[in-house]
Amino acid sequence: MSEMLKSEDSASDVPKTALITGITGQDGSYLAELLLEKGYRVHGLARRNASQEGVNMKNLRSIQSKITIHKGDITDPFILIQLLRTIQPHEIYHLAAQSHVTQSFTTPDHTFQVNTTGTLNLLQAVVVCGLQSKTRIYNAATSELFGGTTTPNTMLTEDSPFEPKSPYAISKLAAYWLVRNYREAHGLWAVNGILFNHESSRRGSGFVTMRIARAAASYALNLNPPNPPSSSNPPPLTLAGINMARDWGHARDYVRAIWMMLQQDSPPPWDMLIATGQQRTVGGFVEAAFGRVGVTLRWVYGPDMKVTGAVDANTGRKVLQIDPSLERAVEVPCLLGDSTLAREVLGWEPTTPFETLVAEMVDSELERLERMQ
Repeated sequence: MSEMLKSEDSASDVPKTALITGITGQDGSYLAELLLEKGYRVHGLARRNASQEGVNMKNLRSIQSKITIHKGDITDPFILIQLLRTIQPHEIYHLAAQSHVTQSFTTPDHTFQVNTTGTLNLLQAVVVCGLQSKTRIYNAATSELFGGTTTPNTMLTEDSPFEPKSPYAISKLAAYWLVRNYREAHGLWAVNGILFNHESSRRGSGFVTMRIARAAASYALNLNPPNPPSSSNPPPLTLAGINMARDWGHARDYVRAIWMMLQQDSPPPWDMLIATGQQRTVGGFVEAAFGRVGVTLRWVYGPDMKVTGAVDANTGRKVLQIDPSLERAVEVPCLLGDSTLAREVLGWEPTTPFETLVAEMVDSELERLERMQ
């Protein structure tokens, strides 16, 4: 591993204290588990409705007794100041966000309030509390900053120009520059992680990858039901299109990179891009998910030779319907990242193959749906 990454063995025996905003989400829960394994005291900030025993808290049930959850909102600067003064964290992992790109077009004000103002509140709270020399800060940026490319297999790096194409991406770009400004103007040890798409069985139900995994699992159970089959088949999965290409990794691998970024010894720290360097289309994800349950797809084309859907090649049943009206106001065609800097400086490597990621998501949904039978 690079000499620019601190050795765990050289760290103090005193446990570090970490604060994770957005701890109930996919990344937050995996990161909390990782930090506990490394001996941290883990605190999490969660919105009051996210702190209820429900959809999000399920990600933390196995470790809930080992962490401290604080109820509050990233948009409230006074709560942040009070919290930082109380726990005096060595590391802050800022993951809280309104992260739905499509939703950002309908609620841009809320998106900016959470993603931009929330980040500003956190950075300013560190300054107000005088923690500049004690606390290291990680900010979750996104590959959406780049706006994508129209050419498949075009690699993006830390030096690629930013061309955000959604209120979500613009709000995150503003947060990115706030981190850099506070690093330069106030001496904060703060770093941006530009993470490309990363998924897991803990992915929220509104994201396209989880919708695909759930549709494949639902279709499989309808073909081979444990109980007498229902009179109606599940409706086909509906997507805006299948040609968008993304660089998909596993969230478990990516939170390891997040932690490693805060262990850098180089002053100032380097903002880094985290990606697998491999690209697949949405259609490829669909094929992999249905293939996991033994279903081969046959694509259906319209008069203009554009894909209009897909059917089960064995039964002819429709499993996918393309609805162009679902397209975003501005689409990002292709995203593919070159994480050479992180690999060379941190020694980070992704370890989960794409096929394993898809299988994990589909299998998890199968288990969940079977429990509901």
